[in-house]
Amino acid sequence: MAPKKVVVLISGSGSNLQAILDAILQKEGKLNGLAEVTQVISNRKAAYGLTRAQNVGIPTAVLSLKTWQGKNAGKSRQDYDAVLAKAVLAGGEGKSAESIKEQQESTSSSSSQTYTKPDLIILAGFMHIVSPEFLAVLDGVPCINLHPALPGQFDGIEAIKRAHDAFAAGELKDGKTGVMVHEVIAEVDRGAPIVVQEVECRKGETLEELEGRIHEVEHKIIVDATHKILTR
Repeated sequence: MAPKKVVVLISGSGSNLQAILDAILQKEGKLNGLAEVTQVISNRKAAYGLTRAQNVGIPTAVLSLKTWQGKNAGKSRQDYDAVLAKAVLAGGEGKSAESIKEQQESTSSSSSQTYTKPDLIILAGFMHIVSPEFLAVLDGVPCINLHPALPGQFDGIEAIKRAHDAFAAGELKDGKTGVMVHEVIAEVDRGAPIVVQEVECRKGETLEELEGRIHEVEHKIIVDATHKILTR
C-alpha cells in the first residue's frame, strides 16, 4: 500500500516537523512506510523548518499573511485563509507553490487546476489561527493541531508560560499541565483530543526547563497522533 500523503504547516524551527520526518525516514520509525510528507508550508519565510524539509527533498512553499495582503489590497484574512487552504490541498501533490502562483495571477476566485488531496494536514507549530473559511475549503480532509496544554486548560498563545505562572502562584490544578494533539475546528484549541499526555510541573523549575520537557513530549505525541489518524 502506498504511503499516506501528509502536508505540514509550520512557522518556526520545525522541531516537530523533524520528529515526523524521523519517524518516516528511519527504518524502525513509527511512520515508516505509512506516511510521506509531500509538502511543507510556512507563513514565515525565515522558518528553519523549511530548510529541514528541503534537506530531504520535500517541496516547500511560503505564504505570509502580511505579504499576501500587501499584494492584494482590500482582501481579508478570510480571503487569505481560502488561498492558503487551496495551497494545502495542492500540497498533496507537492504543488502548493504552483497553486499560490495560480491564485495570485487568476482574476477568478476559483482555481482551474485540481489536485490529489492529502490524507492528513498537520499544524505543527503553525502560528496562525485558521478561520472557518480555511476549514470549509478543506472539505473534510483531516486537520490536526499540536497544542502545549491539556484540553480546556490554556487555549491560545503562551500556554506553557501561563501554566508555569499558574503553578508558581499555586493555581494550577493538580500541579499538572500537558500536551495534546486535537482535531482543528473553528474554536481555537477546542477540537476533539486525539492524543493527550500530562506533564507534572516541578517546584523551582524555570520556564525554559519546563519548555524543554514539554517539547520532548510534543515530539512523541505528534508522531503518535499522526499514526492514530492514518491507521483508523
